[in-house]
Amino acid sequence: MRVVDLIRKKRDGGELSREEILFLVLGAARQTVPDYQLAAWLMAMVCRGLTRAETAFLTEAMLNSGEVLDFSDIPGAKVDKHSTGGVGDKTSLIVAPIVAAASGSSSPVYVPMLSGRGLGHTGGTLDKLESIPGFRVNLSKQEFRSVLVACGCALGGPTPEIAPADKRLYALRDVTGTIESPGLICASIMSKKLAEGIGALVLDVKTGSGAFMKNEKDALALAKLLVETGERMGARTVALVTDMNQPLGRNVGNALEVEECLRILSGQGPADLRELSIELSAWMLLLAGCVTDLVGGKQLAEEVVATGRARDKFRQIIQEQGGDKRVVDDPACLPQARKTEVLRSERSGFVSSMACEQIGTACVILGGGREKQDDVIDPAVGIVFSKKVGDAVQAGEALCNVRYNAESRLREALDLLKASFVITENPPEQRPLILRTIGS
Repeated sequence: MRVVDLIRKKRDGGELSREEILFLVLGAARQTVPDYQLAAWLMAMVCRGLTRAETAFLTEAMLNSGEVLDFSDIPGAKVDKHSTGGVGDKTSLIVAPIVAAASGSSSPVYVPMLSGRGLGHTGGTLDKLESIPGFRVNLSKQEFRSVLVACGCALGGPTPEIAPADKRLYALRDVTGTIESPGLICASIMSKKLAEGIGALVLDVKTGSGAFMKNEKDALALAKLLVETGERMGARTVALVTDMNQPLGRNVGNALEVEECLRILSGQGPADLRELSIELSAWMLLLAGCVTDLVGGKQLAEEVVATGRARDKFRQIIQEQGGDKRVVDDPACLPQARKTEVLRSERSGFVSSMACEQIGTACVILGGGREKQDDVIDPAVGIVFSKKVGDAVQAGEALCNVRYNAESRLREALDLLKASFVITENPPEQRPLILRTIGS
């Protein structure tokens, strides 16, 4: 087989076989296929789409391009959660300690969470965690296992042995405009998640202006594809289709989002972030067998937050992974931007919509994300929203505060943010946060 022939075949609308996909995936993992050919193959898949068979072959090949973790000797259920990505989407840092803290001696549950970095206009869990001074996400397999046993949860990035093909393809997708493909998204997510050795998975599939799936029909199709793939490969799988037409919570930016997570774990914080975190936690607890129904899962999740057990668990995780645990009690220990600019409304009325992708892009421009593969992230910068969709606003009132360090980045970010708010005379129709639930 020749790589160029397979690129042409896909470009011209052909269906690649299991053997052809395995050849390309192993070439990515073993560094025998150059970036420019992989990028061409990715673009061909985005333009032509992937069949169900190709998606299954790609997931299987990426999973088997590396090692699959085995925690079968640790008694208890293993469950994880994953989001397809959005703006201000920080629930992983909340649900992981909640579920780990809810584990009991009669029904132990472990959360081996391997996450990714920022992709396009969306933030990454690893980037958020690394804004905690000293926090190590690059753990060896033995270190990951040790943290998992000690805390009931470990938060890290894929090791070189786990889905190595995905690591390379993921980085290329971020910088070549090849993100928005259901098949690629499914294969990337499921290859990493199934490599964790889990028996259950809860997925948060975003839809709206700030998501990769802009309309609900596409998001629903992706949710069904993910659930079908997970169930076929032996993991109990549920997908929630959730709204991403505005940022989740009030803070966007790595350290700012960690601070907001700490408030949720302390029983405070914005209602939308709290609602979704509790719902996701409840499904994880249900699939793990800790509770018998979703209501019981919500009650247990709320209890571990109210008693402080979830907050204490996050402190333990931070300490075990080398981070500064003082941030839990004093968020001022997190990186702080040197400057603040207030964006004010030019008219009175109601916030009727927010161009969520533009908001994510504004954060990237400030330095909170990557425009090139080797960009260094500024963990301190970001945006704190005073107003969101449905809120009344007066002329001259603050819409958001922009936290920044580089003056040269501010103007373009402000222009994007200003254009992202639509103010109207009448309030908009309220849209539910959780739109659909697929599976189980």
